[in-house]
Amino acid sequence: MNFEKLLKAAQEIKEKAYAPYSHFHVGAALLTPSGKMYTGCNVENTSYGLTICAERNAIFQMVNNGEQEIGEILVIGDTDEFLPPCGACRQVIAEFAAKDTIIYMCNRHGQFKKTSVAEIIPFSFSLDK
Repeated sequence: MNFEKLLKAAQEIKEKAYAPYSHFHVGAALLTPSGKMYTGCNVENTSYGLTICAERNAIFQMVNNGEQEIGEILVIGDTDEFLPPCGACRQVIAEFAAKDTIIYMCNRHGQFKKTSVAEIIPFSFSLDK
């Protein structure tokens, strides 16, 4: 099942996060329709606006490797609540995903809430995909 593969990859990459300011490690993993997986972790900077989130890190890895479509994506952090993507990440996800693309929002225990792009950002800027 894709969920287990995504969860394992996101948990592993989360441990590599660079978060000396927030101490909040986040991992993301996505699968493309071709079956390739890309991962990312958050990388903080003392100038907080230059910080990159895990989701965008994974998406940019996907684009760097010549792909431009998210099949499904998972995000996990060190919280007991299900971790949703931030607003910036929601917009970037919407840029590379269909409205019905699955997003798994996980907590530290690997439990998840399944949602879609249309649910988390119903009024995204779009090229009407």
